[in-house]
Amino acid sequence: MTQSYLGPNAVGAEPSIEAHAPEGRAPTVLQVLPELDGGGVERGTVDIAIALKKAGWGSVVASAGGAMVGALKRHDIPHEILPLQSKNPFVMRANVGRLVSLVEKYGVDILHARSRAPAWSAEAAARRTGSHFVTTIHGTYATNGTFKRRYNAVMTRGERVIAISEFIADHIKATYDMDPARLRIIHRGVDTEVFAPSKVTQERMIQLANGWKLPDDRQVILMPGRFSRWKGHMVLVEALSRLGRDDVLCVMVGADTSSADYLSRIEKQARQHDVLGLVRFVDFTRDLPAAYMLSDVVVSASIRPEAFGRTIAEALAMGRPVVGPDHGGCKEIVAQGETGWLFTPGNAESLAQALHAALSLNSGARHRLAEEAMRVIRSDFTNARMWAETQAVYEEVLFGAGAGEGAAA
Repeated sequence: MTQSYLGPNAVGAEPSIEAHAPEGRAPTVLQVLPELDGGGVERGTVDIAIALKKAGWGSVVASAGGAMVGALKRHDIPHEILPLQSKNPFVMRANVGRLVSLVEKYGVDILHARSRAPAWSAEAAARRTGSHFVTTIHGTYATNGTFKRRYNAVMTRGERVIAISEFIADHIKATYDMDPARLRIIHRGVDTEVFAPSKVTQERMIQLANGWKLPDDRQVILMPGRFSRWKGHMVLVEALSRLGRDDVLCVMVGADTSSADYLSRIEKQARQHDVLGLVRFVDFTRDLPAAYMLSDVVVSASIRPEAFGRTIAEALAMGRPVVGPDHGGCKEIVAQGETGWLFTPGNAESLAQALHAALSLNSGARHRLAEEAMRVIRSDFTNARMWAETQAVYEEVLFGAGAGEGAAA
């Protein structure tokens, strides 16, 4: 990435804070991201877009489209189709003009970028229009080589830079040269109106249990998530072998045709460890609340640190015992022995011990854990809290409130 792609002000300068706050009207925020298919970035974007609309702010999203556009339409939130997924420098340059047109069309006050390629275009559009520029860093980017670090660094040039966990904030401070006074930590949120045990009917649970053909005589270990090697499915298979129990069923949720080769490798490993009969692969389900309610323990086994750990947070909101790796954002959500268990990442024996502890809870201990898990989520990890903290960031850049004060990470 060079200056010539997006103009002389696109690289290396400190962010401008010269834009004027709106007068006599509600502010408008345009969020930009590559696509709106399923994922944590997309879910967070939609959640904030809806919260903006409910709060009476102007809310617009631009992306290349995807399955979650419908959620915006249901709330009458404009979505503009732009090729923001492209890393082609000529397309990125053209996207600057397209975003400028959207700023003028909707009277945008803040451009909020959630990914690198759109951020390059959004930063240039913000400078051209005098709009404010905010970024959210949702993960750790590869930093091998000067080019890659320079490309990534656009995400640290927002007037405020939001990190979705302490883990990500520490990564930013250790990797990039930026003023930490501009950094804010806002954990992702859980929709506790959806992820609540009281909202899941028996009919939904029965329908899902029948569809998955769950036996009545086994405890269910649930592992939701994308089928990718770094998610740790192989570690869980080995842990099942070390657990040494035949009264469990491990349901791995999220299989699809694109992961067929990886599924075959998991099956081979399960056969080698003589636990193939304890593992079941099922397609992704939209009724994750019912899936959590059917489980006795929910597992995240990621080998690499997760930026936040939405699956673990959702399971805790449902009052389920959780087991997760002792790294990344998971450490910020799980209280060891109180709401779940942390294990040594990549260590099958450590995972087996954590699973044994979770599966051995008596009814009283399980109830106490469920109450504490739900309390923690409702206190610290709700969508409402995520919106309140995001709104505070928007107001900082618009009106100067809290700038440079104690809100920095």
